[in-house]
Amino acid sequence: MKRERLEWIAKNPFYTKRFALYVGRKCRTMTVQDVARDFKLDWHTVKALDKEYMEAQLRRVPVAAPGVIGIDEVSLRKGHTYRIIVSDLERRRPIWYGGDDRSEESLDRFYQWLGAKKGRKIRLAVMDMWKAFEKSTRNNVPHAAILYDKFHVMRHLGEALDTVRKMEYARLSGKDRSYIKGQKYTLLSNKENLTLDGRNALKKLLKANKRLHTAYLLKESFGQLWSYRTEGWARRFFDHWKDSLRWQRLKPYEKFAAMIERHWVGIAAYSRPENKVSLGFVEGLNNKIRVIQRRAYGLRDEDYLRLKILTCMLKEI
Repeated sequence: MKRERLEWIAKNPFYTKRFALYVGRKCRTMTVQDVARDFKLDWHTVKALDKEYMEAQLRRVPVAAPGVIGIDEVSLRKGHTYRIIVSDLERRRPIWYGGDDRSEESLDRFYQWLGAKKGRKIRLAVMDMWKAFEKSTRNNVPHAAILYDKFHVMRHLGEALDTVRKMEYARLSGKDRSYIKGQKYTLLSNKENLTLDGRNALKKLLKANKRLHTAYLLKESFGQLWSYRTEGWARRFFDHWKDSLRWQRLKPYEKFAAMIERHWVGIAAYSRPENKVSLGFVEGLNNKIRVIQRRAYGLRDEDYLRLKILTCMLKEI
């Protein structure tokens, strides 16, 4: 017994492809449960139609050979369960999701999936300072330059500032301590993102504590490192910044400066004109993934999560 295959029928023969695409467009901004309630469909039916929509998106925009890639990990759940996400930073889209963890072997799978021919096109790999990512990249695409992501570097500096805050809180007592209590995110946030109350609290805190004032100014000024166009000027700025730590008794900052020294080549790579790429895309993608996970209250179907991530930056069809 045979059944004729019609082009306009979806994988689920009760629905047309046009309806499947319509449901998929709704699922880009709504939860599967909300869409199922609106269309009076079963939850599993809506999810299957959404997967068909996302697969159609990926077929229409195949992965081209990337020139600049961004490598990052996403946490699936508590307990250090990670998957690796690789993005094409020039075309601004994620192109691969996989691995069992954030090990060298997991990233090797991406390079095997990409193939040697497309791998030769990679000229720059942006990543955090995770040795497994660097080792896999150097082994598989040794010709590519490695650049450490600015946002991960600044996150380490933010952690150093927070350590200074905790040390000062433990050292002081009484009224001096009250200025510090509850001001973690006031210190770590960009000043332009603070509310009027936040700015007033920051002003009082910096006025009351000289060491935190110094640490805050050093943190704010360090972002200037990525504005230089030659490695020589970037190095000169960092040497001056590091010299300003003398006699300040800021041990967490000294550890941070030592870490920058160890990874200087990957940080200074951004000062070369050919490496001026948008570093904010990976961080923006991470925020988008967190929204996807939160909206779904934790996706148990990992293949569905993979499709959601790979299509979140693609145009709707």
